[in-house]
Amino acid sequence: MHTGIDYTEIDYTVRDHVGIITIDRPEARNALTHTTYAELERAVIETEARCLVITGRDPAFCSGDDVKQVMLAAGTPHPAGERPAPRLTPAAGALLRTDVPVVAAVNGPAVGWGMELALMADIRVASERATFGELFVKRGLCCDVAGLTRLTQLVGREMAAELLFTGRVIGSAEAREIRLVSRVVPHDELIDTVLEVAGQIAANPPLAVQALKRGLRRALDPDWDDLGRWVSSTLGELFQTDDHREGVASFLEKRDPAFVGR
Repeated sequence: MHTGIDYTEIDYTVRDHVGIITIDRPEARNALTHTTYAELERAVIETEARCLVITGRDPAFCSGDDVKQVMLAAGTPHPAGERPAPRLTPAAGALLRTDVPVVAAVNGPAVGWGMELALMADIRVASERATFGELFVKRGLCCDVAGLTRLTQLVGREMAAELLFTGRVIGSAEAREIRLVSRVVPHDELIDTVLEVAGQIAANPPLAVQALKRGLRRALDPDWDDLGRWVSSTLGELFQTDDHREGVASFLEKRDPAFVGR
């Protein structure tokens, strides 16, 4: 069932109390624009579903920020006094604060903020085609809040440090081995598997499920606003570096980068 809300870069449907959010920019491997972020935030905040599923239109889950529309704009110097105040990414805030359980159906590459998006889910189920990578370091940047917290909770500090510091991309089998995902299934079985899990959650008493999610947040989560301000402030500095500009240029020009440390 469609919700009747006119989204342009995501698709949102509801099936038996399960809301399904599909990032719908397959021509850009579901890269995120400012519009995508805003629509994702809205869908999460306004949902009346008992469980949310997040996935991407094949062939990718989410390839992170759209380099041309988001990263190049972020690297443009702001006039004096016009730099936005540091804050938690609004879409991240919506996902991290919702009491509705979130299941990620990772159907392909989940890299950059796409991996952050997967990490913000409570449960991750991966297709055999899924890959994961915290690519921020390759662009001269730091990751968002989930890479600093959820990733470490899932795989441990040492493996998290390796993935963050190297920007290495891993496949679904390794993701399962290091417990980044709960299971890996054949690609054609992914959505049915995830909807079965989400349906089991949605069939339980919603107030009890929401209380359990609040309890997990109290027990395990940091101060998201404080950490978000640190990430935002740090990114603001890194966006102005030569290394960030080189990381973006080398990506667009399809060549190896030459970083200089400034």
